[in-house]
Amino acid sequence: MKRTMKRIVSALLLVVLCSAATAQQPVSAAVEQEVMAVLDEFIRSFSAKDASAHIATYHFPHYRLAKGVMSVTQTARQGIEDHQKLFAILPSTGWDRSIWLQRNIALVGENKVHVDTRFRRLRADGSEIGSYDSLYILQKEKGRWGIKMRSSFLP
Repeated sequence: MKRTMKRIVSALLLVVLCSAATAQQPVSAAVEQEVMAVLDEFIRSFSAKDASAHIATYHFPHYRLAKGVMSVTQTARQGIEDHQKLFAILPSTGWDRSIWLQRNIALVGENKVHVDTRFRRLRADGSEIGSYDSLYILQKEKGRWGIKMRSSFLP
């Protein structure tokens, strides 16, 4: 299992590094609008605790690197089940919703973009729990933009 995860992490890092070398084209207004619409729905559905709508913003398998651990969600069904469990416990942490503070498309390829983001977690009274930087990688697959990988700097 550890060997498989090391291979996945190595492959993803190679993809990121290779795409950085080749993804220097300007972002079109249409691509930017489509990508931002996916990210808008991502944060809206997460804050609404709507697992099905949230998972619809992903492409599978979906990768997440946080706290030094790579997790892989293989299917939408697995993602929905995992998020239903997460949404059941999140309120106990004080979390009520999340908002974007920043979203900048950093790299653009033909069917992939890297988006430098910063988001804030909020309590019901609007007070801040924390703000976090992340990198979101979106791909266009079968004519649809979706989030393929996220890497976050969470505590």
